[in-house]
Amino acid sequence: MTWSIAFQPFFSWPVIAALAVPAVLLALALLLARTHGALVRIVAISALLLALVNPVVLREERDPLKSVVALVVDRSQSQTIGDRTKQTDATEAALKQSLARFPEFEVRTVEAKTSGSPQDDATTALFSALSGALKDVSPARVAGAIMVTDGQIHDIPAKAEALGFDAPVHGLITGAPDEFDRRIEITTSPRFGLVDEDQTINYRVVEEGKGASTDPVEVQVFLNGDLITRQMARPGSDTSVTFQLPRAGKNIVELSAARESREITPVNNRAIAIVDGIRENLRVLLVSGEPHAGERTWRNLLKSDAAVDLVHFTILRPPEKQDGTPIDELSLIAFPTRELFVEKIDDFDLIIFDRYQERGVLPSLYFDYIAQYVQKGGAMLIAAGPEYAGNESVALTPLQQVLPALPTGQVDEKPFYPQVSKLGAKHPVTRDLPGSNSEPPDWSQWFRTIDVGSTEGETVMTGADDKPLLVLNRVGEGRIALLLSDQEWLWSRGFEGGGPHVALFRRLAHWLMKEPELEEEALDADARGSDLVVTRQTIGDDPGPATVLTPSGKAVQLPLKEVEAGRWEGTLKTDELGLFQAANGELRALANVGPVNPREYREAISTPDKLAPIADATRGSVRRVADAAGEVTVPRIVPVSGRANADGRDWIGLKTTDETVLRGVDRTPLFAGFLGLAVLLLALSATWYREGR
Repeated sequence: MTWSIAFQPFFSWPVIAALAVPAVLLALALLLARTHGALVRIVAISALLLALVNPVVLREERDPLKSVVALVVDRSQSQTIGDRTKQTDATEAALKQSLARFPEFEVRTVEAKTSGSPQDDATTALFSALSGALKDVSPARVAGAIMVTDGQIHDIPAKAEALGFDAPVHGLITGAPDEFDRRIEITTSPRFGLVDEDQTINYRVVEEGKGASTDPVEVQVFLNGDLITRQMARPGSDTSVTFQLPRAGKNIVELSAARESREITPVNNRAIAIVDGIRENLRVLLVSGEPHAGERTWRNLLKSDAAVDLVHFTILRPPEKQDGTPIDELSLIAFPTRELFVEKIDDFDLIIFDRYQERGVLPSLYFDYIAQYVQKGGAMLIAAGPEYAGNESVALTPLQQVLPALPTGQVDEKPFYPQVSKLGAKHPVTRDLPGSNSEPPDWSQWFRTIDVGSTEGETVMTGADDKPLLVLNRVGEGRIALLLSDQEWLWSRGFEGGGPHVALFRRLAHWLMKEPELEEEALDADARGSDLVVTRQTIGDDPGPATVLTPSGKAVQLPLKEVEAGRWEGTLKTDELGLFQAANGELRALANVGPVNPREYREAISTPDKLAPIADATRGSVRRVADAAGEVTVPRIVPVSGRANADGRDWIGLKTTDETVLRGVDRTPLFAGFLGLAVLLLALSATWYREGR
């Protein structure tokens, strides 16, 4: 309860001032003239003026406010290392129990987790959490802040003034005082790179803590999950590794430093770089036999793609054609067989034989070179016509060793709708072709197929009488496709509405050139927001669950559900950031959730050093809660006032506030009622009495 006096005048202050001026002059005149009873008259005048300003006695009833203590608990990913989670839980429970003994404190607990996104770095922002906890509290009511953390905080203000309050900040550090850790950091990495061209990444191995040394450390380099090299790197020095991107699109380069048994965590022994592969223009060799309506289909399709460099030859004049035309009058270009199929065959990404037949243009040995080209990793497409079933078929050359099907000699001349086979409905080349889901398919008929015997590989489309129409096969390290009809031009010409020739043949070319998104057996992992999505492509049956290894080293079984034919998917909801590894059978995939190489794991050793400057500036303290043996000791809580020191050997101080909240006010006017009347009558009576004397 507090007392005070306030004035509530009956007139405005200018009016009262106007009345007070003559009263003061009169009082001065009485004093100067030494008139008898002057003091009594002055008292009477003063009483009248005081009655006009109406003094009021105020009695306020106030309740004291509690001081607010912010308890900020670090729940970031680095707090899961070793016994830090256990130490954090024990420290938080002890602090809450200790603070509960002080009714003058209001405790606000806030947990701060790792924050980050694919665009921003992952950080531990304890001071942002502190600001949010105290945003509705006046600075005078803040008793202080206690932070339970490993000390790896990424938003510590440079000056104490930035906190917005004048109260101690205390840090209670988890972890052990003798920690050791080894990590690997990528210093420079290309964002893009040409496929099959040398790329270089620079990295550094760092050792921190007790026992750190400069002895060489083995580093393994993985590209898209496959080990490509091992190196020895000296801690503290930059080392480079050179590699080639095997494919277009996303490539993940993973560097893994050998683990030391004394390390507190192996999580930061790995670092990744994501490099987008870019292909130079694809070189395609198209060799056409006798001119036919479908020849232009292939040429137009390949020429329309700006990423394709097309070399096209049409065999118009076989060697046996002798019509007497002088050589100097011919406008034909000689077929550079040796240059194409011996000297520069490896320069081509894809070779297409369109209704080609063996007529002596290519020596038999050259077909053997082409077969070797496929077996060593090349790609070949054969678009067969009636000649494939004849005596001059390429199936009768050394090329037959890589062909997925050999002709029977029969040609079926009857209309049919090309159908996606049951296996083709699962294959990425033919799955969901536009128009394939209706019966019959929503595209035009074809009228000729080449009959073949047994097939190798995968028959993804069928023709008349359910016979093979499109067969895909792997041969050695290469791939081959066999299209057993020359009627594809009907789709490109729009016959009966046409068909999806562009989609089909582009997918086919990309499969032949080993584009990863068209692999029939593949595992992919991708980050969608904070979730990890694992996709399994298969032309087989249920592939079973995937095993996901999280950045913290935890293995999780993730069930996969079939979302469409041949495609299975599972989603793992996670609050971890970093590199995830997914495995299913012999397949392995990598994906990064959040920023690449998050800052949260780049520095993992617990430390009091980062928090010490701001604690010193606020008269707080920083100390470890656990000793080398792991025993947790929490300091006592001591209330302090003003700017007193808040740091003791076994205690920490929290500031108490003088702030109160007003509950009610009683007002008592001094010149109201009988009390005021009595004062005025007394003053006037005293004046009259003095005059009577």
